[in-house]
Amino acid sequence: MAFLTRIKEDIQTIFDNDPAAKTLLEVILCYPGLHALLMHRLAHKLYKKEIPLLPRLISNISRIITGVEIHPGAQIGKQFFIDHGMGVVIGETTIIGDNVLVYQGVTLGGTGKETGKRHPTLKNDIVVGSGAKILGNITIGNNVRVGAGSVVIEDVPDDSTVVGIPGRVVVHKGQKNHNLQHNVIPDPIRDALSELTQEIKDLKQIIKRDLGTNTEENSNSEENKHNNGSGI
Repeated sequence: MAFLTRIKEDIQTIFDNDPAAKTLLEVILCYPGLHALLMHRLAHKLYKKEIPLLPRLISNISRIITGVEIHPGAQIGKQFFIDHGMGVVIGETTIIGDNVLVYQGVTLGGTGKETGKRHPTLKNDIVVGSGAKILGNITIGNNVRVGAGSVVIEDVPDDSTVVGIPGRVVVHKGQKNHNLQHNVIPDPIRDALSELTQEIKDLKQIIKRDLGTNTEENSNSEENKHNNGSGI
């Protein structure tokens, strides 16, 4: 009964969030995000019962059909909505609270080969924009907005908006971060070239200084030889 209640909530969430949703039949037949979520609900139930293979098989079939990959171990709360869906990836130890909306291309992933809790925790009332990546065992607080294309690798406090690569908090509790420079985008290649250029300049200065010292020493040596040869 609880399972059916959750399914009804999932369907109602689509009507609450998507103005394009017109009829129940349309939602049931035409929303791959819903299909992926319903299959995950089933796979997760079996996963918790420690049934081998079948949960992963259901997850893989769901990925083939919907383009959404959700590990059966992921914990997903109420009123979760995957809009458009294609390319969404949700890792095994991800925990998602209630009233969370994610758009296409979102990854809730890990950062390496760690064991244990290695995927993000999303609390309640969160929107994750298309293409955003939230990586590692971090926590995204309540009432957070993650901008499209952002890469978030650190905890985000409640009531925040985070954007950019890496993700930066630009609004916190309704207050804008005036120190943010939107024109400054991290560029590791540019930074590495700048460091290399500076090192070359430093080496040139060292070589020039050493050559100057050697020239002066040679000049003094020649002058001493000349003076000694002249009997002075």
